Amino acid sequence: MNAAVSIGILAAFLVLAVALGLYSARGRDRKALTEWSVGGRSFGTVFVWVLMAGETYTSFSFLGAAGWSYDKGVPIFYLVAYLAIGFAVGYVVGPLLWTYAHRHGLHNISDIVAHRFASPALGAGIAVLATVFLLPYIQVQITGMGVVVAEVSYGAIGLGLAYFLAFLITEAFLVVSGLRGSAWVSVLKDLLVVVLMVVIFVIVPLHFFDGYGQMFAKITEHRAQWLTLPGHGDTGLGIGWFVSTSVLNGVVIAIFPTTVAGSLAAANPQVVRRNAIFMPFYQILLFIPILLGFAASLAVPGLGNSDLSLFRMAADVLPSWLLGLLGVAGTLSAIVPMAVFMLVIGTMWGRSILGAHPRTANRQRPLAQLVAFLAGAIALLLTYIWPNALVRLSVVSYEGLAQLLPAVLLALLWRRMSAAAAVSGLTVGVVFTCVLVFTGNDPIAGINAGLLGLAANLLVVLAVTAIRPANTPPELLAQPETVTLKQ
Repeated sequence: MNAAVSIGILAAFLVLAVALGLYSARGRDRKALTEWSVGGRSFGTVFVWVLMAGETYTSFSFLGAAGWSYDKGVPIFYLVAYLAIGFAVGYVVGPLLWTYAHRHGLHNISDIVAHRFASPALGAGIAVLATVFLLPYIQVQITGMGVVVAEVSYGAIGLGLAYFLAFLITEAFLVVSGLRGSAWVSVLKDLLVVVLMVVIFVIVPLHFFDGYGQMFAKITEHRAQWLTLPGHGDTGLGIGWFVSTSVLNGVVIAIFPTTVAGSLAAANPQVVRRNAIFMPFYQILLFIPILLGFAASLAVPGLGNSDLSLFRMAADVLPSWLLGLLGVAGTLSAIVPMAVFMLVIGTMWGRSILGAHPRTANRQRPLAQLVAFLAGAIALLLTYIWPNALVRLSVVSYEGLAQLLPAVLLALLWRRMSAAAAVSGLTVGVVFTCVLVFTGNDPIAGINAGLLGLAANLLVVLAVTAIRPANTPPELLAQPETVTLKQ
C-alpha cells in the first residue's frame, strides 16, 4: 500500500513535469537554435534564478552531500564555500560573457572560443573536450534519480527501470522545448525542494533526537572527528585541499558550460547580476542535507551506501504520500541538470562541429537536438553496461574544465594571447591534471590537482605569448556593455 501511494504521487508529478516542459514551447519558434539553446535570450530574473538553482541543487544535494557528511564530515562544506565564491565571480564574469555572446550571436563556450580566435577548429576541439568532461554528470544524475526512485518506491521499482525513466522523462521535453522547458520544470522542482527540505528538517530531528539541542549535542559528543578538517578517516581533505578546491571550483563555475547557458539566456546583463546576488540565499538549503547527514551517522549507522542516509531516515519518519513528494523533489533535481547538460553538449556540437559547415549551417537546431538525445543515450547505455566508466572520469571533470579558463575568459581580455598559446596551455593543463588524478596524487601536498594543472596551463600560455604574441583585432575582444547594448 505504501509503495502504491508513493509511486502514484511520483508518477503524477513526473507527468506534470513533462507537461510543463512541453507547454513551455507553445507559441515559440520551433526552428531557431537561439530559442532552443538559450531561451531566445529573453529570461528575466525569476527564470534565470530557478534555472541556475536547478543546476546547483541537483540529486547530489540529496544524496552525495548527505553521504559525504555521513562518511567524512565537514569537508563537504566546500560545496557551500565554492558556490558562494562562484556567484561572486559570476557577478563580474557573467555579464562580460553575456555581452560578448550577445554582440556576436554566440550560444556557448565553444562558440566564444571559435569566434575569439577566428578558429572553427579550436571551437570544435573545445566542444569535444567539454563533452568528455560533461558526460559523467549526465550519468551521475541518471544514477541519482535511479537511487531516489528505488528508495521512495520501497524497492518496487528497480534501478534499471528507474534509469530508463530518468532518460525518457528528460528527453521527452528537452528535445522539444530546450532550455525554456528546463526553466519551467525547475519552477516546480524548486517549490517542492524548498517546502520539503524545511519539513524534513523539522520532523527528522524531533523524531530521532527529541529536538535540535539533543541532535547537536550528540553529534558534538559522538562525532567530534567529523567536525574538524580533514574530517573522519584518512581523507587528505585538510585546509589546503578545502581552500584550493573552493577557490578553483568557485572560479570554474563562472565559465562552466551549463552556467554560461543560463547566463546567455538572460534578457540583459542586469538579470545576470541580480541572479548572482540572489543565488547565495538558495544555497542555505544545502545546510539541511549536510546537517542531516551528520545526524544519520547516529540515527542509521552502518549503511553500506551512505548516499542513502537522508532517504533512509525519511522513510522511517514520513508517511508514504510525503515520501513520494520527497521522491519527486529528488527526481526533478536530477532531471533539470541532466537536461541542461544534454542541451549544452548538443548545442556545442550543433554549432561548432556538425553545423559548422555552410551546407549544414541551416540545420543546427535539429543537429543539436539529435546530439542531445545521443549524449543521454550514451550515458544511459554506459550506466547499464559499464556503470563505473563515466563515474571514474567524473573525478577529473571539474579539474579538467578548469583548464578552459584561459581560452574562454582570459583571451577575451588579453589581445596578445594567441590560439597557439591557448592550445598549448590547455594541452599541458589537461595532461598534467589527468596524470596527477589517475596516479592517485589528488590532492598533492594538500593542494587540489586541478589548481596545479591550471597554474601550469597559465605558465605555458604566458611563455608562448611572450615568444609569439598575437595582435588581436579589437572587435574580437570583450567590449563594454554600453557598446553592445547600443547596437
